[in-house]
Amino acid sequence: MRLEANPTVQKHWTTHIGQAAGHPAAFLVVIVYATLWLVFSPVTFEWNAVATLAVFVMTLFIQRANRRDNLALHAKLDELLRVDDDARSELTQLDEQEPEVIERHRDEEVRKSGG
Repeated sequence: MRLEANPTVQKHWTTHIGQAAGHPAAFLVVIVYATLWLVFSPVTFEWNAVATLAVFVMTLFIQRANRRDNLALHAKLDELLRVDDDARSELTQLDEQEPEVIERHRDEEVRKSGG
């Protein structure tokens, strides 16, 4: 499988949502949601509401930390691929592909190596 560096790769909508959840603006969405909840239904804003919002915020924290770690790991791996003369340069673009494409690439590499 040949991976081509294509800056116009169309990403799946789930990829966009995952990236948005790791963005700081996602926290603003939770604040707006909580404010609207308080304004339009203050009677239902009880401990359940606080727990729901806490789950949303913690999910965003986890997603953001996970995204940061993945980006740092990719930067380090890209650097290793750049300095290794035997490395294939198209692998530095692998993280821009959809998960299904990456999985197919890994499966093909395992088949090539006989594993």
